[in-house]
Amino acid sequence: MEEQRDSNQAAAQYCDASGAMRRVGLYDPALDHDSCGVGFIASLGGKPEHHVVGKAVQILMNLEHRGAIGGDKATSDGAGLLLQMPHRFMENACEGLEIELPASGEYGVGMVFLPSAKRLANRCVKAVEAAAAQEGAVVLGWRDVPVDGSFLGRFARDTQPAFRQLFLGRGSIPEAAFERQLHVIRRCMERAVDALENGDYSQFYIASLSTRSIVYKGMLTGSQLLKFFPDLQNPLFTCSFVIVHARYSTNTLPTWSLAQPFRMVAHNGEINTLRGNVNRMRAREQTMVSDLYGDDIDKLKPVIVPGGSDSAMFDNMLEWLVKGGRSLPHAMMMLVPEAWG
Repeated sequence: MEEQRDSNQAAAQYCDASGAMRRVGLYDPALDHDSCGVGFIASLGGKPEHHVVGKAVQILMNLEHRGAIGGDKATSDGAGLLLQMPHRFMENACEGLEIELPASGEYGVGMVFLPSAKRLANRCVKAVEAAAAQEGAVVLGWRDVPVDGSFLGRFARDTQPAFRQLFLGRGSIPEAAFERQLHVIRRCMERAVDALENGDYSQFYIASLSTRSIVYKGMLTGSQLLKFFPDLQNPLFTCSFVIVHARYSTNTLPTWSLAQPFRMVAHNGEINTLRGNVNRMRAREQTMVSDLYGDDIDKLKPVIVPGGSDSAMFDNMLEWLVKGGRSLPHAMMMLVPEAWG
């Protein structure tokens, strides 16, 4: 009783009787804004550490009330992490697979969702490898990502893809252009799989393909994430920053691929002008030119991938603008211009 009284007194310092926060210290309710399912954590010293991953997962668990749960009480609309590439972990994971990784930044890792049917997955793997080789990259090998889906809800379990990581060496691609070329390679891979026939390849999805970052996500709650992806519990899995997202799906039904974060953003909210924005971008594609992409620019079309959510389409545009040479602040001002008039 005494502890409860102390707790109530402490709360009264910060809240009025209705529960609304008072102005205290540097906090001003007039400046309130909400991140609604999005979080970010970073090591101030920039040193990759494992506890950063644990704290990122804790953010997701604290945000579970911001994400939706299906009728089976166990299928989430989606949650995930966008992490700095854990080079030490990748080196260690590849040792037993006889994959020799070069130095950090000299290889890219793709987090690939594949069809659960092995025949279809094998066809996707061949298409992906051919696309990478055609663009000058070297396929170093594949790693099966360990997962445990035994506790998932029925819908999440029934639609769960297979998870594999693809390791690509730089090959003949110039060092300065490698990250940008991985963008081109991913789009070529996606189109190659789209062209496959005689099967349902809808589970195929490349969550990330980068030298710098990697995405672990799915139709999971924050508390399910660590159990589903044991990689995240490995002490060698270290990073200096993580972006997190817990999804509440609105314009699109939940799927494994539409969980967030995406390759560059974790984004909330509906874009009410979405169809107009997409149509205007498709019209602009006919006149697109880029000194950095050169002739490869046609391989990126359509820039906005059909079937994505509004957040996924926003991510497509941001990735294209930033990797095409604009700074991140410049690209964001183009995509979300300041109010005027």
